[in-house]
Amino acid sequence: MQIHGNQAIQKLLFLILILCSFVYSAEVEEFSYVAEAKALVSDTEIVAGNMIRLKIRANGDKVVFPNIEEIDGVKVLEQHEIIVNRPHYINGVLKKERTILILTFAPHHDVTIPSYDVKIDGRMYKTEPVKIKVMPATAQNIEDNNKFFLHLEVDKKSVMVGEAIVATVYLSLKLGLQLSENPQYTKPAFKGFFSKELGDEKVYQEGNRQITELKYLLTPQSEGDFTVGPARAKLGEVDKKRRDMFGRFIRTRWVPIASDRVKIKVTKKPQESDLVGSFTIENSLDTKNVKANKPVTLTVKVTGDGTLEDFEFSDFEIDGVTVYGDDAEIATGLSNNTVHSTYSKSFAFISDNDFTIPARRISIYDTKSKMVKYLEVPSYDVHVEGSQALATQKPQVKIPAAGKMHSNLKIPQKSMLDTEEENNFSKMQSSPPWWMIVLTFVLGFLVMYLFKYFPSMKWKRKGSTIKEHEALKILYAHINESKEIEDMVRKLYAKKHGDKSIIIDKTLLKMLLENKELRSKK
Repeated sequence: MQIHGNQAIQKLLFLILILCSFVYSAEVEEFSYVAEAKALVSDTEIVAGNMIRLKIRANGDKVVFPNIEEIDGVKVLEQHEIIVNRPHYINGVLKKERTILILTFAPHHDVTIPSYDVKIDGRMYKTEPVKIKVMPATAQNIEDNNKFFLHLEVDKKSVMVGEAIVATVYLSLKLGLQLSENPQYTKPAFKGFFSKELGDEKVYQEGNRQITELKYLLTPQSEGDFTVGPARAKLGEVDKKRRDMFGRFIRTRWVPIASDRVKIKVTKKPQESDLVGSFTIENSLDTKNVKANKPVTLTVKVTGDGTLEDFEFSDFEIDGVTVYGDDAEIATGLSNNTVHSTYSKSFAFISDNDFTIPARRISIYDTKSKMVKYLEVPSYDVHVEGSQALATQKPQVKIPAAGKMHSNLKIPQKSMLDTEEENNFSKMQSSPPWWMIVLTFVLGFLVMYLFKYFPSMKWKRKGSTIKEHEALKILYAHINESKEIEDMVRKLYAKKHGDKSIIIDKTLLKMLLENKELRSKK
């Protein structure tokens, strides 16, 4: 009985060994390391908008894949290589590498993946071509086959340089679909265009689908034929067949999708202009009469249909006048599916004499009338009160005697009295009394003695330094409070606009900024 039992166990072990051998041989066959290159695709028939994943598998130690940027005219969206390591022996030599090149692309027409040359261990191997059938994204096959898809469209496919385009991306999901996480979204490529997202995403229900809508403002920068898109996303779909011990779904299937691409033809403007669209202009000057060194503010506002995102109203340059321009405020939105924009900018002018703000003109190519129109900012004459009095108070620069040239006109010429007082002062300094020398020596010794017993004493600088452009913003709001602030603001303006001769008195600037009244009003 005992021997019979041992024989039964031995037979059972032998049977298990045979089964393991079959499994091992099947596994070796599946993961064969015969040198070869093979092309594998995720699907051979898709609906337009779905992605195809192409795998080029190569067995060997040294593999060189071709550079693939397009597949039958369709741009490759992503590609990467992975190496699978499994030890095996060929002719007694251990081999352990299989290299796989993975590419994704989104065809919107039938394509044929060509045969590719792959270099493996110094020899060339070819893959077999693969045909992909693409069905158009009609309402019926979207409903039948697509749980989710991306779509890209533009409101105009033929525009001129500077004309606004609205591109819209739609993500459509079948109701009841359970996603594990939010989609991993990548916006379309807008090469050749200035782009800006318009507003927030819009989510709504249409039939038995949920639509998420994103809009972008595009402004072409140059003429030519351009292609925008595709938009891409990866969606994690819950695998309802896999649950954990608590009944929760534990597996996510990530599905990559892509939108179509859209071709846009951009032509040159028939006539040169600053803007393209239909705009109006408003401008206002707060006063035409001002006291010396008080600011006068001009506000310019352009409004209309079209884009103003890359428009800039240039600064004014007026001799003897300090000009400060605020940052422009630009707002862009959609009104009845038309791009509507507003541009607003203010300028402050400061001077101690009468001056004139010159007129400005903005050219606009009107797409409706096919003509160039103009928006004008008129000139303004500003009278500065007290400018004559200030002119008489200005110090007169004395002309030096012949043969005596001054290179720095900011240094005033000295009078005879100044020279005499300076000579007397220098005589007093040339022979200090003996008791002053003794007192200085004793004080120096005392200071050294104190430092010896207080080694940890540190001098701390009160307050913190502030940059000049920040000081300008603080003091500008208080320009009417004192003459010192007015002068400092003028100097800071001039230095900001490139006048290198201006020297800022740091001590005075710090004193003005540390004034308690200014700090409390800031």
